[in-house]
Amino acid sequence: MEMEEVIGIDLGGTAIKLGRFDRQGNCAQCLTIPTPQPPDPDAVLAEMVEAIAQLDTETVVAIGVGTPGPADAAGRIAIYAINLGGWIDIPLADWLEAKTGKPTVIGNDANCAGLGEHWIGAGQPFKDLVMLTLGTGVGGAIILNGNLFVGRKGTAGELGLITLNPAGARCNSGNHGSLEQHLSVRAIRRRTGLEAEELGRRAERGDEEAIAFWQSYGRELGIGIVSLMYVLTPEAVIIGGGVCHSCEFFFPAAWMEIEQRVVDYSRLDVKLLRAELGNQAGMVGAAKLAWSKFGA
Repeated sequence: MEMEEVIGIDLGGTAIKLGRFDRQGNCAQCLTIPTPQPPDPDAVLAEMVEAIAQLDTETVVAIGVGTPGPADAAGRIAIYAINLGGWIDIPLADWLEAKTGKPTVIGNDANCAGLGEHWIGAGQPFKDLVMLTLGTGVGGAIILNGNLFVGRKGTAGELGLITLNPAGARCNSGNHGSLEQHLSVRAIRRRTGLEAEELGRRAERGDEEAIAFWQSYGRELGIGIVSLMYVLTPEAVIIGGGVCHSCEFFFPAAWMEIEQRVVDYSRLDVKLLRAELGNQAGMVGAAKLAWSKFGA
């Protein structure tokens, strides 16, 4: 009997990543294609189907897809896909099943990243963890007792939308001063006029202004984590996304805030960790989503 596999797909605003995975998380084949511009749902579907056909699908039993926004609780509909114009209530699972004949489930991309890290990344040793993805936006994932928590409608865990500063910059969600408005790549650009990568390079060269920025950034991240720790008491907080490349410059300040603001018994043995899977986490987690749904 041939070994069963699933396909994990990370659908992003600029690229679509696909991989074929076994039950242990080993990737046998992967592929990255550009996301059609404009990202019309029909055009994106056609590109995804064509890319899936380039993978060896003979042993594939299911497909999982991470989309940049919330999915419904059943994992069928992309309710709203940030960075994909016109993506509102798109029945992506139905569409892909009709085109490929493979059972399909979809989920929020940050949730998929958290699943991926919990499966074969930094979160493996833990049953209770929180992940924050610091990228174009700020996403989050909550895993409790080994299971992804998405709430009764599938939209829980939008950790980037919690309030940090009630008088802060307006968020697309309608909130003001959300974590996303302080910590995302866009927020860094708005606040400093520089890209996160450039600020990281400057800090590496010893630039005092850049180092001071990252310390301020770390304090704000730490304060956001404090709220999550009091509510969820995770064993670990994992930080992913592009900004985490500079984590050496902001983790110490973040941890200092946590130590000052969280009572001992709520932070006992908590670990603050950098994600291990990089930009593969969403694809890996989408595969895990498929195994969890269809792998019995």
